[in-house]
Amino acid sequence: MPKAVWNGTVIAESDDTVMVEGNHYFPVSSVDSALIADSSTTSVCPWKGTASYYDVVVDGQTNAGAAWYYPDPKPEAAQIKDRVAFWKGVSVES
Repeated sequence: MPKAVWNGTVIAESDDTVMVEGNHYFPVSSVDSALIADSSTTSVCPWKGTASYYDVVVDGQTNAGAAWYYPDPKPEAAQIKDRVAFWKGVSVES
């Protein structure tokens, strides 16, 4: 089962991920909400839409913008609505 891990802590775990462009998108319900914090960072993807970010916080250490999601993805990316992906040193293990 895929799981997102940073600093030895599991941030998310689910057997229901969606792969897009090599990234596992986890259901938001599988993410440990105690380990993420809202970020003001956004970015734009031409085909997915505007992404919002979370900081990942483990044991007092913050990995700024290490998780992202599309609150209102474009129709072509509807499969990633209500899902979160990771990067910046967060490893996704199977």
